[in-house]
Amino acid sequence: MEYSSAERALLWLCACTDTEERTRAALLRAAGDPERLFRDWEKFSSAVIKSGEKGVYNSSRAARERQADDFLCELRNKGYFAVTPLSDDYPESLRAISPPPLVLYGSGNRALLKERKFCIVGSRITPPWAEKQGRIVSEKISERFAVVTGLAEGGDSAAIEGALPRGKLICVLPNGLDQCYPAGHASLKKKIEGAGLLLSEYPPAVALKKYHFHARNRILAGLSEGVLVLSAGVRSGTLITADFAAEYGRDVFAFPHNLGASQGAGCNELIKKGAYLCTCAEDILSCYGLECAASVREALTPSEERVLNVLREGGELHAALVAERAGMQVFEAIAALSSLEIKNYAVKSGGNRYAAV
Repeated sequence: MEYSSAERALLWLCACTDTEERTRAALLRAAGDPERLFRDWEKFSSAVIKSGEKGVYNSSRAARERQADDFLCELRNKGYFAVTPLSDDYPESLRAISPPPLVLYGSGNRALLKERKFCIVGSRITPPWAEKQGRIVSEKISERFAVVTGLAEGGDSAAIEGALPRGKLICVLPNGLDQCYPAGHASLKKKIEGAGLLLSEYPPAVALKKYHFHARNRILAGLSEGVLVLSAGVRSGTLITADFAAEYGRDVFAFPHNLGASQGAGCNELIKKGAYLCTCAEDILSCYGLECAASVREALTPSEERVLNVLREGGELHAALVAERAGMQVFEAIAALSSLEIKNYAVKSGGNRYAAV
């Protein structure tokens, strides 16, 4: 993969110098362009960086060239690529956010960078019904958009499961591409790498730091035309993505949750503040003038219909209460509930409780 001299200079700045984001921005402002900064590094670094190791300033041109060559060779050997604001396929939607990432490292299907994108996120503790409905929505949305999400458990995993079979999936990581958080998702990360796209603004070897989540969330929102929040507590980090989306003028959607459900209090607050209430993919697609492909759902038996009507009227209910309200034996209700689960009409929660999807 070929990089222009200006792209090469940006990659060197971000991956081979021990500088922070603000410092890099100041250096680029002072130099005027990346190539000049790379060429006259000693001049601009000594003028801008007022503290730190002297080694930050002292770097010969030949040494910089070797560092850049070595880093680009590392990317190539690992099958990674990098895009910068100078690249043809750098997402236009990211140019307007503050601050835009100077580099995005990727692994997987680079062509997804040019697709329309929609973000689906949720907290790590997402109710089973919201996870199941989130998977269904993600699957439908991936017919028209590349689904953007993280790699966490709960809501992110639901979005991944829905979009991964079609390959229309972009996962933005809060660490370098060599790293995996959570560690238990290593095999899932490989599947995404093979079918979709992994992105990170951090060089491959960079490990997770707490503040990376906040920075990553701005990219999730910045990449996307809209954001759907499946679940969020009142202090959930997921709300940061929604806040960025609102700041950037993106559409914000949220699943409604039962009153008093702490896992959904943040979603309900978003709706109160003007987010679109969302219960299905059609609610999202219609906002963009798109139609959802018709889906064929399996027919229900009379007993399944009765049980489903009880769930729709009563919300999340214990199997015994479902049986009582449906006028049938508990074992009959459980059989119908299990069948509804298989047909994606219901989902089982903890304590033998069920809810309609």
